[in-house]
Amino acid sequence: MKKETIVMRKVDMICKNMNWQKENILSKSKILLQIYRDVVWATKYKASVLREDTCNYFNGEINTVLMYLNEFAPIDERQTFETKVRCLFENKWMINLINEVVGRVRDYPTNGEIYFDIISKAYLSSDRYSESELLSILNVDRSTFYKKKKEAVMIFGIALWGYKEKWTDFSPT
Repeated sequence: MKKETIVMRKVDMICKNMNWQKENILSKSKILLQIYRDVVWATKYKASVLREDTCNYFNGEINTVLMYLNEFAPIDERQTFETKVRCLFENKWMINLINEVVGRVRDYPTNGEIYFDIISKAYLSSDRYSESELLSILNVDRSTFYKKKKEAVMIFGIALWGYKEKWTDFSPT
């Protein structure tokens, strides 16, 4: 039988107090962290395509393009542009939120720096590291890494969903 760490006992207590299912927080947090790189990549690509398309209109005069879209463009063209911009803003919001929450993880009083390093290297860095590279970079053994990684993801989830209790769409329950 595995001995539960102090941090995981605290996590259990927080989850019970918030009426959250610990497994749901872990799985939803992992999913968000796992898609982070792809969202950043796609957002950068979509932003550059939108910028390029916009610059091709009227020799790159953004005010002229926006005036055209607002005053003269067909409704479907305007709606397509608005949808693309909205998607970029939503993705940017998600990226900023995750970055802010990871900063809160760093501030966690027990092992915050270690958790931050694990999340940053395992999920957020533009470089993808193999397991052995992560173990070497973080200077930990395999069992410690997986234990701390689970703790880090749980602390991330608590920081994220505890951040604003009114977020019912993403609620981990």
